[in-house]
Amino acid sequence: MPTIVSTINANGIRAAAGKGMLAWLAATEADVVCVQETRATDEQTRATLAPALADGWILTSAEPGAKGRAGVAILSRRAPDAVRIGFGSAEFDRTGRYVEAVFDELTIGSVYVPSGEENTPRQDEKYRFLAEFGAYLKAGTGEIVVVGDWNIAHTELDLKNWKANRRSAGFLPEERAWIDELLAAGYVDVVRALHPGVAGPYSWWSYRGRAFDNDSGWRIDYHLARGEVAGRAKQAVVERAPSYDQRWSDHAPVTVQYR
Repeated sequence: MPTIVSTINANGIRAAAGKGMLAWLAATEADVVCVQETRATDEQTRATLAPALADGWILTSAEPGAKGRAGVAILSRRAPDAVRIGFGSAEFDRTGRYVEAVFDELTIGSVYVPSGEENTPRQDEKYRFLAEFGAYLKAGTGEIVVVGDWNIAHTELDLKNWKANRRSAGFLPEERAWIDELLAAGYVDVVRALHPGVAGPYSWWSYRGRAFDNDSGWRIDYHLARGEVAGRAKQAVVERAPSYDQRWSDHAPVTVQYR
């Protein structure tokens, strides 16, 4: 069973590979790396990650339904026992927003939740996604860790400028309540459990202004776990780049070690 799981929104896997993602993959100790926003077809993703695959990584991916919009993947040290693309949604299963892989008794999912935009059709799409995906997560059984870019900051501790963002997509009351419902259904936000009561640790910073330098970020990349695996989480680290010019995405990898 994997013991170290990492998640990263690559913000375009072809661009990320050219900026340092391949070097990071070569150095990481993770057993499984979940990727979001590949923005590439399965063929393009495989070609981009060819050096990592040659090093032994095994790729499972779900390409975007619309060019350049989403795409998710799972890289693993060994082949999964089973793979599932989507969660039974007629609207979203072909959009490249969810893929899961089974390793022994553990299921690991990589999700990219729509970002939304308040009072627009994009926010309506996000709410439809949350309704269907939430029902899928709550109906499941067994050991599972679902990681990825959830595009929701759950509490005031999860974004630096929460007062200015009270009416912004990603921090709306309905979105935050949706996370509450998952936690009430038995899921554990393992990064928050390991970092209680502190601001962050943030995992996304805008490229605009000096957000990264000032650590004015959002914590939107989560590990939500259900079952005994949640209690086995013993260390969580946001692998923040040492400096702005060393970033290969606007997100940073979030890595959790499970006993």
